[in-house]
Amino acid sequence: MPAPKICPRLKATGICHEQSCPNRHDVKICVPCGVVCTTESAYRAHLRGKKHRSRTGSGRRIFHCSLCTKNVPEYQWEEHTFNQRHVGHAVKRGISPDIQPEEAVLSAQERLCAVCDRIIQHSSWNAHVNGNSHRKMKTFIAFRSAFEEAERNKHGMVVSDEDGIDLGIIDPVHAENGMVTVITVRNTIPSSRIRISELRLGSQSSNGRSFFSASAETADIRFGRDFRIDISFKQQYLGRYEDRLEIVFEDLSLNSSFVIVRPLSAIVGNKEDHENLKPRAPYQPRKRGSRDPETSVIAGPPPPATKTVKWVTRLLPFDIPKNIASILLEGDPPAETAGNLQLTILPPHLNVNTYARHFQTLLWVEEFRMQHDLELYDIADAHLRRHGPFYHLEVPGLAENRPSVVVGDRILVKRHGWTKGHWYEGHVHFVRLLEVGLKFHESFPGHTDNMKYHIRFKLNRLPLRRQHEALSSAFAPNRLLFPKSRDVVRSVPTTTAELRDWIYNPLIARNAEQLQAVASIVQLPPSHAPFVVFGPPGTGKTVTIVEAIRQLIRTNPGHHIVACAPSNSAADLIASRLSVLGNAQLFRLYAPSRNKKQVPDNLLPFTHTTRSDEGVPIFGVPPLAVLRRYKVVVVTCVSAPVLHGVGLPRGHFTHVFIDEAGQATEPESMASIKLLSDNTTNVILSGDPMQLGPIIRSPVARILKFDLSYLERLMNMPLYNDRSWRGKTVVKLINNFRSHPEVLKFPNDQFYKGELRSCGDKRVVDSYVGWSHLPNKRFPIIFHAVSGEDQREASSPSFFNISEVTQVKKYVQALRDDRKFRITNNDIGIITPYQAQCGRIRKALQDFEGIKVGSVEEFQGQERRVIIISTVRSSKEYIEYDIKHTLGFVASPRRFNVAVTRAQALLIIIGDPSVISLDPLWRTFLNRLYNNKAWKGDPPTWDPKAKVRLNGGYDQQVVEETMNDMNDFTKAMTRLTLGDLIPQLEEDDDVAANDDRPWQEAE
Repeated sequence: MPAPKICPRLKATGICHEQSCPNRHDVKICVPCGVVCTTESAYRAHLRGKKHRSRTGSGRRIFHCSLCTKNVPEYQWEEHTFNQRHVGHAVKRGISPDIQPEEAVLSAQERLCAVCDRIIQHSSWNAHVNGNSHRKMKTFIAFRSAFEEAERNKHGMVVSDEDGIDLGIIDPVHAENGMVTVITVRNTIPSSRIRISELRLGSQSSNGRSFFSASAETADIRFGRDFRIDISFKQQYLGRYEDRLEIVFEDLSLNSSFVIVRPLSAIVGNKEDHENLKPRAPYQPRKRGSRDPETSVIAGPPPPATKTVKWVTRLLPFDIPKNIASILLEGDPPAETAGNLQLTILPPHLNVNTYARHFQTLLWVEEFRMQHDLELYDIADAHLRRHGPFYHLEVPGLAENRPSVVVGDRILVKRHGWTKGHWYEGHVHFVRLLEVGLKFHESFPGHTDNMKYHIRFKLNRLPLRRQHEALSSAFAPNRLLFPKSRDVVRSVPTTTAELRDWIYNPLIARNAEQLQAVASIVQLPPSHAPFVVFGPPGTGKTVTIVEAIRQLIRTNPGHHIVACAPSNSAADLIASRLSVLGNAQLFRLYAPSRNKKQVPDNLLPFTHTTRSDEGVPIFGVPPLAVLRRYKVVVVTCVSAPVLHGVGLPRGHFTHVFIDEAGQATEPESMASIKLLSDNTTNVILSGDPMQLGPIIRSPVARILKFDLSYLERLMNMPLYNDRSWRGKTVVKLINNFRSHPEVLKFPNDQFYKGELRSCGDKRVVDSYVGWSHLPNKRFPIIFHAVSGEDQREASSPSFFNISEVTQVKKYVQALRDDRKFRITNNDIGIITPYQAQCGRIRKALQDFEGIKVGSVEEFQGQERRVIIISTVRSSKEYIEYDIKHTLGFVASPRRFNVAVTRAQALLIIIGDPSVISLDPLWRTFLNRLYNNKAWKGDPPTWDPKAKVRLNGGYDQQVVEETMNDMNDFTKAMTRLTLGDLIPQLEEDDDVAANDDRPWQEAE
């Protein structure tokens, strides 16, 4: 099915009423409502609907919600019934949230703001009409009206291309040479005397940069003859370019002026890329529907993988307590909800006695949000395909972990037409790229492939329950949770001389900081405070802890060590580097649900497998007597409690190591510590609090600092951030073995006080110095400015930018075609913050197998000779949202730090500088690149030598400038349209007040 067409006017300006647009849309767009209809019949139905009638002022009504005891505008009713607070009220009363609205009349204390479509209390009215939100909406409505008026042919003058001038997609070679198109003007009134007095571009009024130009002869436009205006476009760089042409006419007979406007647009790019990668369906935000209750659920048979481990301890359910759920169900703003939790649930102080209560509460808050987010993935009209005892379900987004599904998860299924509340539970028995295999109870009714089902995903609570189990453990020593100086044995020597000759890795023997870290860990007496290996990017922290583990085993055969990490990939890296121990000493524990194909082949000899009843090999745990003999067990943090659950006694492990500890929540770290340690066990953490922290979904939990890892909390204590304790509680690694000095310099200065030293192999880190595509041949960094267009499709909220995809492909092609600077696909990594962009880039690079494309999270701990970063965002429409919600790289210093420190020899960044420069950190970085002549594409729109405001505010500045431009345009169009009436209107106090009040507020 071909992609829907959208008229150039809509694409260029965002303004198009179907009634006044002669272009025959395949997609009908109702701008007042923001609704996209894919068929003519759907569009006509929308025009008859309540939402359109209320938006356009016809049939406007106010509804009353008896559940929430509040009035709601008619067009907001459907959205209100999906609101979390409304649903919470329904849950409390045990009724469906899908209630019928009641007719309501505004009370004497309420007024309806027709501009914003909001009900406002009388006491708040003045604040509302003088506020930013009302001011912006009023300005936009005025601008939209002025633009629509300016686009119309008038006074007998007919300008061609009423939809605007869209040059389409132009090949960069042709665009660099310049393109010319023509529009015509015709005078349809025989007696009039009209001429064009001025041709100007909208960008000129805002001191912007335009790649369009317009020219015409200065002559009278005579009746019946076409008058030609030449529109030129010239630009060598990829991207989307827009402007507006303002044609100012002078009526010589009436001595007055008027204007007709045409939007201009062009895309410089690759037609094939734009055709292959464009959205296949218009973006429609995913909405929560009214949820059917789960009054009767028939359980299905669990997969064999869930029965392989023999437990000796019982794991409690740890359901969310009703008092916490009640506060969260209120649906108050996050800051208000966090305040309520602090007043009623959370202890006033964090100490040993309140530790479990504090973090269990935060864990429940996060779980509540996880469940809430999972509802977005409900499927209303799914099909099942039967294959033997299994039912195959296709899950959109499964390959992107949207949602994440593993073997053993539960999915509820309800056929259309079944009794309300009656569900079948299907356990996931296998997961493939795009589908999962479910197995139901034998009573599951007859089935055909054309039947439709409701699908509901259920949260896998097992990792959360394990964390609760650890937190509720009575073992909570001060020395591990809140260490003091008394927990550090100062008299213990931390010399390295005796150890140097025994070091397995010769590189560590020559590195003072790594050697010190190993010596300190080996010499720690039992019951010591936690020890931290602070490892900035490329300094070899994982290598260091692997060496420390080997030395502990060498120096004391009685040592038993559990090495943990937040992810399987990080745990696999530790296990691979410890594989020299042999499978008699090293065991890699995997969850039974893990697929054998996901495990590196070299680690399979270090695992334990059993066979299911069907003969399928499944990962498991060896008998306890065998398990106790291993010197080192490697496991993820949340799976570490399995060792406790199968009966391994507390204190069996003399040391608990957690690598990449900064990425784990505190309960995840405690899952590795509190169930496996005793009063003598030592804990060693390695990581970098300046790199990625835990991923927290709940804004309430983030406000309550749940994204502060155990590692970072310790590093904020004097015992760890005071230099006098180095070697006793912490060692900071400072030799960077990864990056070229210029690649390392900026993050080093910003995040590590300039302490890092570039010590990488010169043959690697200097391998792209002098590359022909470098603007500065001695500076192996490129920033390539691309002003593209970020897009979304269907129900995916993820963004992609085709112009940036094309530019990424051009750089990859240049790297692979170069015969002087040779590189393999495996040496190239591409980082981008959006899954949709990852997918587009992979599709564009399908001929370059081996190039890793992923998010910054997927690249943590990794490196490539060449790193290309695509920042994606190019629409100022989303600027304020980005700054507030730290999407992508914008306003996320840690993601920035990880992204720019993955490159060994060459770093290429592709992005829209006008957007990413709104963040002070990015602006500082871009200034450095521009001033070092490392810039390609259009130059910055700001002064790159000006001092950067570290407190930001650049996003608000852009918003104000945009509003000023809209205001100036509106006034100019009004004057040219109303002509001689302007003086009279300016004397009208009401008109003057309505026109000027918002801008006085801005001043």
